This record gives sequence, C-alpha cells and structure tokens, in this order.
Amino acid sequence: MKTIFVLLIALTLLACSGDEQAATPSGAHGEGAQPAAEARGPHRGKMLVDGPFAIELAIFESGVPPEYHAWPTLDGKPAPLETVELQVELTRLGGKQDRFTFAPKEDFLRGSGVVHEPHSFIVKVTANHAGQTHEWSYESFEGRTTIAPDIAQTAGIETAIAGPATLVTTKTLYGRIVPDPSRERDVRARFPGVIQSVSKRLGDSVRAGDVLAVVESNESLRTYNVTAPIGGVITARDANPGEQSGDRQLFTIIDPSSVVAELAVFPSDRAHVRVGAAVTVRATQGEQIVAGKVERIEMQAAANQSIVARVGIDNASGQFVPGAFITADVQVARREVPLAVKTAGLQPFRDFTVVFEQVDSTYEVRMLELGETQGDWAEVLGGLEPGARYATQNSYLIKADVEKSGASHDH
Repeated sequence: MKTIFVLLIALTLLACSGDEQAATPSGAHGEGAQPAAEARGPHRGKMLVDGPFAIELAIFESGVPPEYHAWPTLDGKPAPLETVELQVELTRLGGKQDRFTFAPKEDFLRGSGVVHEPHSFIVKVTANHAGQTHEWSYESFEGRTTIAPDIAQTAGIETAIAGPATLVTTKTLYGRIVPDPSRERDVRARFPGVIQSVSKRLGDSVRAGDVLAVVESNESLRTYNVTAPIGGVITARDANPGEQSGDRQLFTIIDPSSVVAELAVFPSDRAHVRVGAAVTVRATQGEQIVAGKVERIEMQAAANQSIVARVGIDNASGQFVPGAFITADVQVARREVPLAVKTAGLQPFRDFTVVFEQVDSTYEVRMLELGETQGDWAEVLGGLEPGARYATQNSYLIKADVEKSGASHDH
C-alpha cells in the first residue's frame, strides 16, 4: 500500500508540474528575433537573427571547460569579427548573474570565462555592429522544475541546508553479549548449616534484599536469611531444602540492566580500534540499536588471532540478552568538513552526481564535485554554495519530473 501511495503521489506531482511548465513561454525575444528553438547554425549553435544581422551562439566544451563561441554574419556571410562587440549576460536561479565579453579568435568570437554547470539560465545577448545595437533574450533551462509546496509536502519531499558536517569513519566488528562482571554476584551462606527452605527458582527476578533461602546454622542452631545482594535475575541455583550449605555457591544473580559487548578485533583492525572510541551496537536479529564506548581492549590473542574489545552497554530496556550475537560499528576517525550534503539527496544526472537546490518553489540540479563519503554525509568540494537549501528525501521524484519536462543540455 505504501508503494502504491508513493506512485500515486509521483504521478500527481508530474502531472501538476508538467502543466506549470507547459504554461511557461520559452524562446528568443527582441526586435526581429526568432524563437530560440527554431534554427540552428552550421556550428550547431543557436541562431539569433535581427534583420540582415545574425549571431550563431554555442557553448563549446569539447576538450576544454565550457565556453561561449559566436559567429556573426551579415546577409548570411561572415561579418568581420573586429566590427562586432558582443556581450552575453546569464541570470541563474536565485538571481546570480554571469557576464561574458568576446574577443576574436580564428574564425569566431570567444567568450571570456567558463560557463559553469548547470547550463540553466535566462540569456540576454547584446551585439553592437555598424552603429546599431541588437538584443535578444531567451530561456535556456535544464534540470529545473517547479513543484507547488503542497504537492511537495504530500510527496514527502524534504529539504535541508548545506553546511558543515562531521564525517565519521567506522569499522564493522562482530561479537556477542556477555554479562557485566561488575553486575554479577555469587551468593553463599554466611555460616554453614542446613538449608531449611528456598524461596526463589532459576530465572526468577529479584530485588536487593529479597530472601533467597533460610539456613539453620550448624553452630548456633539459629536460622538466618540468605538475601539477594543486588537486583537482577537468578542465573544459577545450587540450593535445595535439607542440604548442607557448606561454603559452596548457592545462587548466581546477574543484573541485566548493564551488559558488555565482546567484539573480535583482528590484526588488520588493531591499529584503528582504541579505548574510548564510540560504538553503535546492533542485534543481528531485529532492529535493536544502542550506543556505547570501548572500555577495554585485551592484550592476549585468541586461537583465531583476534583480541577482544569490551563495550559497556546500558541495557535498561532489556533488549540485549547475554549470549546474543551482535554487529558493531566502531568509530575509528572523524573529520570536520566545511560543506557536506546528505547522501539521501544524491541523484545521478547525465554524467554527474547532483542534488536539487530549492529556490522558492523551483528545484534545479547542482552538479557536485564530491570528496569523502562516510555514513549519511558526502563532502562537497564544489558545485553548491554553503547555505543552499537542497532536497534530501524523495529527491528522485524531482529528477523524474525534470526528465519528464525534457529540458535539454544547451550547447
């Protein structure tokens, strides 16, 4: 049912945002200008025509960072490059602007600077030639879509602010739960004698001070109570009415509110696992998770050459029982990074890994240069500004909507 619900939300999202995009005009505007998608020039660039004067404009990125190339023509023939003054102004989502001037190179005008990804912007082109000014403007969007807030909320799209994060490196170790030695007591009779009665059985829960048995002293012939020194569970009993207590162990009590995880550390991990390291312990069966720290590392290796790292666990809920097998993630390194995003928000887009930045109700791809990825976080080295709001949960719905819109990569 949950899968069907998500699919229905996705279809609704795509239908609504698709209608919004269909209503948004796209093309070249200006005196004598043609719609942007109507014509391509001999260099596969966009043709911007104003009477007899025209500019073929293209983003060239074959073997070089993306840059603008332009070919001016007059009456269909190449215009002298030195007679054309050209400027391109790009307005990106959020209002940021990039400006490019052009200089002659070989048979074209070459734009200054790199046209950074994504190639999604409103383009304004201004050309001065023979004392006349020619202007065009058009939309060139890619990886962009608009989703109404109520639809985004219903679809479960969540966002976060890009900023600093702590990358934590962990090692996965395996082991089992054992009783906490500091919470285990062996109970004996204070004076040898005959056991008159036993009031607790194996597996019973007791509180400190509860009577476990009554013994008649061999010397005084007086009876006295054998009581529980701590609260816990009786895990061993060797006492029956009519027996001599002697000096043997009558009961064993374990307090399960605190247990120990014994983790096997093999030679390849010994240099990384240290006392004090934070640990997340998980039961191999079920979803029980608890945090602890490495309290002690044994120095003697077992037959399989592993050594034991002991982790104290608060087990007040009783979810970990002695003898149970567990998996543990031990923190072996941590590093602060100035900018990171949640890995849940990452999506593939063309040849890039991206997140979708949100500005008002519009989402647009941000091509990321990523560093180290650990756990829920990926370090960002470029492609996203600190403080940007980006989609985390269900960002795949945004990608699906972008792909449905058909906004292409402009060259």
